[in-house]
Parts: sequence; structure tokens; C-alpha cells
Amino acid sequence: MSTTLDHQASLDKLIVFFETISLKTCQNMSGIYTEDAYFKDPFNELRGLPAINHVFQHMFVQVREPRFRVTSSVLQNDTAFLVWEFLFTMKKFNAAPQCIRGATHIRFAADGRVNFHRDYWDAAEELYEKLPLLGSLMRFLKRQARK
Repeated sequence: MSTTLDHQASLDKLIVFFETISLKTCQNMSGIYTEDAYFKDPFNELRGLPAINHVFQHMFVQVREPRFRVTSSVLQNDTAFLVWEFLFTMKKFNAAPQCIRGATHIRFAADGRVNFHRDYWDAAEELYEKLPLLGSLMRFLKRQARK
């Protein structure tokens, strides 16, 4: 059984990866994720390093200047939980700086690489409400649900 001490270096490395992310670092993440790693976020559910590489590379196609700021983390044995802010500007719709707040559940393999990555964030509130037309609809639906 792995210990928290064993994975502290892995967690530190992962945080540095997210906070310094670039298109170049997303092209080969074999030092970060295992070959068969599982990844899930509000838009994707997939397995395998090539697919995970693609998700991160695609982020640079969709938005300008994407970066993460990890605001807190918790590590217990081989499991970590990161709370983060994703900062970017949209290439379409709105050039204003954007921030999505979320969290990630991570499990590390014995070699310290990530073999499970699950993102939790509210796509409706954090993204859809910021888009023209769709944002108006989402805010309307939210108001109706509160009644």
C-alpha cells in the first residue's frame, strides 16, 4: 500500500504541470499520466494517454491563454483532491478574461503517475451562462427553477 509521503512528490509535480501548462507540455504527458489512465470532465469520458493528450491540446484550440491556478490540495495515500481556477479568454463570443472554478479527484499509480482524473465543475454556471443567447436561456431557466 502506498503512503501519503510516497505521493507528495507526485502531487507537487502534478500541480506544477497544471500551473505551467502549455501546448508543448500537453503534447506528451507520459511522465504525468499512465498509458491507460481514465479521464472524465463535463465534456469527455475517455481512457488512454493519446486521448488525454488530445483533450489538453484541444483546450489550446478552443481558448486563448489557458492556465490553471491550484488554490488548495489534499492528499491521502494514493488519492488527491485539487481545487482550482481555470483562467482563459474565449476565442469566440467574449474577449473578457474568464474564470471557471472546479475540483479534480486524482488517483496515483504505484509509479506516481496519474491513473484516474475526474474533474468536477458546473458547466451551466461556469461556462454556458457566459455565452451569448445560451447564457440568457440558462439564466432564465435558473430563475424559473428557483420559483
